Amino acid sequence: MTSYYYTWTIGCQMNKADTGCIASYLEYLGYSFTPTIEIADVIVINSCVVRQGAEDKVVNKLNALRGIKRSRPETIIILTGCLVDSCHSRLKQYFPQVDLAFPPQDWEPLLEWGSKHKPESSHCMPFPSHSSISAFVPIIQGCNNFCSYCIVPYRRGREKSRLPGEIADEVRKRVQQGTKEVTLLGQNVNSYGYDLPHKPDLASLLEELNQIHGLLRIRFLTNHPKDMNLNLIQTMAHLDKVCAAINLPVQAGDDEILKLMQRGYTVSQYRSLVEDIRSVIPGISLSTDVIVGFPGETESQFEQTVKLIGDLRFDKVHVAAYSPRPQTTAWRKLEDNVLSDEKIRRREKIETLQKEIATQINARLLGKVVEVLVEGKRKEKWYGRTRTDKLVFFPEEATPGELAWVEVEKTTPWSLQGKMVG
Repeated sequence: MTSYYYTWTIGCQMNKADTGCIASYLEYLGYSFTPTIEIADVIVINSCVVRQGAEDKVVNKLNALRGIKRSRPETIIILTGCLVDSCHSRLKQYFPQVDLAFPPQDWEPLLEWGSKHKPESSHCMPFPSHSSISAFVPIIQGCNNFCSYCIVPYRRGREKSRLPGEIADEVRKRVQQGTKEVTLLGQNVNSYGYDLPHKPDLASLLEELNQIHGLLRIRFLTNHPKDMNLNLIQTMAHLDKVCAAINLPVQAGDDEILKLMQRGYTVSQYRSLVEDIRSVIPGISLSTDVIVGFPGETESQFEQTVKLIGDLRFDKVHVAAYSPRPQTTAWRKLEDNVLSDEKIRRREKIETLQKEIATQINARLLGKVVEVLVEGKRKEKWYGRTRTDKLVFFPEEATPGELAWVEVEKTTPWSLQGKMVG
């Protein structure tokens, strides 16, 4: 009789990578994936609490599982991700339906549970065994920055880098399985290697991975403006497999707010960094993250963020309203005094501005031929991304993993459409 597992993941790419590892381990134990939660023997919830909205979704999902646990008490419910902290007794009090809970990347409880089901099971977690065209590869866990609004250091701990050889071995194995593109992950990917002997850095890791035969593209995120240096930028420029796309969160366009956020740079320093990047890598795609409604943010300070976005003209802007997170400095010391309606207005103003900017940027590609790494098919069209992270759709038959040349016939703020040529 087949046993099934079901996964539900919310949050960052690191969570998605962790879920892939858990899924591979469950399959090693003999479980098969099901998209139908009602028939699952094991249910995995990978949580996020970086914002209140995400935490609410996790809590609602867990509460919905009470009914499944009552009707099928033998169902195993596993909880991981940033909702899980060191106080497991409190978690069990709130969610008694959860059978097993462990913090991100703390695999020992899962391995111990697995050994009871399969005594000869391995005591190390596998990387995801499924072949995927584009794969996430964590290279550093945790964060040492302690931005005043961020809960990540309290839930994922301090920075801990993987060894370069271990990362390279995983990428080679993934390529053997059919992967063509990897995205290197870290809460602060620019800090990679500083905690290791001989202090390898992200630039040297990119150099090593660039030599792997069969790998077509390399991306990495998330970057921190105070830790990104000219050596990394120049390395990106001369490595043919490293994509010309960078996510560089600014969070705010006002120096006083940046100081309260404990970001470690000024607006002027951020602008200079963007100028350096664009001068070394012309045509690079830049995306950023912004928080609106941070405690004490005035209208004039918010308008400085609007001006920054208008001046620098990012390809993408991910904007979110501030929500206080327990344990953080902002939660302990600052009053959440920007009204909810005002946060929404500010978020929508930036979204409207960014839509206009992205429309203009993407319109420049009309009639151009772009290189697309084919990822799959949605409805009647194939899709993939350019090296600058533009989503492209086209109708002609293609093969996942191949490079297609597409002439752009239509542009929107979010994607491009065209036809294959050549």
